[in-house]
Amino acid sequence: MRFWRDADGKVVLAQAPNLPLIGWLVFAALAGISGGGHWRSAAGFASSAFLFTWAYLELTQGVNYFRRLLGLVVLVVVVSSHLR
Repeated sequence: MRFWRDADGKVVLAQAPNLPLIGWLVFAALAGISGGGHWRSAAGFASSAFLFTWAYLELTQGVNYFRRLLGLVVLVVVVSSHLR
């Protein structure tokens, strides 16, 4: 079933983190440990930007339909959280 498999027929649920995902983790951690104010806001914005980038790349270039759906869900969550 193509939902779980890549072009080579391998089941792919997770992959090694790429740069946008690593950036999201780093800046989310920085936002969590920073005391507040401008540093926390900047780190929070950067983490959202990295997560948005990762989700967009998964949506447009994901190796299977599961990864593309995951990108769509994360993209909707990131955008909706900033619209509130």
